[in-house]
Amino acid sequence: MLREKQFYKTFSVLALSLALHNLLSYSVNMMDMVMLGRYSQNAMSGVSLCNQVQFMLQMLVEGAGEGAVVLGAQYWGSILTHFDCYNAWFRKSTRGFDGAAMRFGGGMAVVMFLIVRLVPEQLLNLLSNDPLVIAEGVRYFQIVSWTYILFTVTNILVASLRSVGIVSIGYVISFSTLCINICLNYLLIYGNCGFPELGVQGAAVATLVSRCIELLIVILYLKFREKQLCLTLKKLVCMDTSYLRDYIRVSLPVLLNQAQWGAAQMVQTGILGHLGGDVTAANAIAVQAYQVLSVVAYGASSASGIVVGKTIGAGDRATLKRLVHTLEVLFSAIGLLTGLTIFLLRRPLLTVFGGTLTENACRLSMQFMTVIAVTTVGTSYQVACDNGIIRGGGDTAFSAKMNLISMWLIIVPLSALAAFRWELVPVVVFFLLKWDQLYKIIPVAIRLHSWKWVKVVTRNDSEV
Repeated sequence: MLREKQFYKTFSVLALSLALHNLLSYSVNMMDMVMLGRYSQNAMSGVSLCNQVQFMLQMLVEGAGEGAVVLGAQYWGSILTHFDCYNAWFRKSTRGFDGAAMRFGGGMAVVMFLIVRLVPEQLLNLLSNDPLVIAEGVRYFQIVSWTYILFTVTNILVASLRSVGIVSIGYVISFSTLCINICLNYLLIYGNCGFPELGVQGAAVATLVSRCIELLIVILYLKFREKQLCLTLKKLVCMDTSYLRDYIRVSLPVLLNQAQWGAAQMVQTGILGHLGGDVTAANAIAVQAYQVLSVVAYGASSASGIVVGKTIGAGDRATLKRLVHTLEVLFSAIGLLTGLTIFLLRRPLLTVFGGTLTENACRLSMQFMTVIAVTTVGTSYQVACDNGIIRGGGDTAFSAKMNLISMWLIIVPLSALAAFRWELVPVVVFFLLKWDQLYKIIPVAIRLHSWKWVKVVTRNDSEV
């Protein structure tokens, strides 16, 4: 265990900053759900299905950005020991990785945009068999699809800043977006203050305006405040392609893992969505509750990736082992506290979301949140160790292999059988969709303590 007070202070600030950013980011979708939940259950459920597509894009964008974070953090660790001679090289390197991430992320955003624009109804039919829910989702898709490219560019730029420890801009952007989104939702969903009542389309317009403003904020920050990376559009576009090979090597496993994870979540939503509209609504509420209350766990995960990558880049192996053991204890404690919080706040959360829910949907929501409270304990440990420590250490392939086997050979087939062949009750199906968060503790712990995940991914300037 580390005993240096400075580490705990630095890590806490970084983790809580990232947690606040995640909370504010999730709160944009959450407020859509809350405010639409008080407008119509079908509207809320339809948007929840569309958010699964947004989640798929988010996973891909995070994967593209994570490669830049892993590489940037290790290069950052290197520059701390060779500052004078490596400064220019550091900037050149990180711009190369950021430019590659922008290309990958932008390409995926365009593909997702075209799919949603061309076959929105067919896409939603895969996730639900309720025509009223699908109709609301299509109306939301027509507008919100224009946000995909804006969202991608913003998040790649924020990930680039995060790789060198600049996290404050993330929650400034998200807070601004949240405030704007809430105000516009109030005006456009319900038709208040003389504005037209647009329902789900009003929520989509609010999201579009918010995404435009958050991109503008990060561009202005990069132009007038940021001094470490010196990013410009020209430098991102005209990048040194010699770094593309390194980026692909590190990022491709992450992208594949994020892609299959996003696809798996859509399949899971589809399994539950074909059990009825009440199940779709209950799942939407449980997922939103989990996302909001687990932000500290994911903030700690992101922070650990930065500090681990920085430590490896600096070549400090002795500190690394003590750091990992310390992080394990922190992740376990966070998981227990998060699970307990979700369990205790089930009913208040249902009150917040459940404005128009049926009695059956309310009952299912309580059951689903109880399941989430249990599985969150495992999630906080194994996801943080996997995505934070192991991935931050340069091993981006382990997570992809483990999740591929777990999700497609165990979770999806077993859950589909439970839902459609054995016809088990929805809460059992929901548990079978989530219990991998518990059993994946074992392979993650084994990999972590093997120390085979420690990989140096930096190059020196003579290798460029």
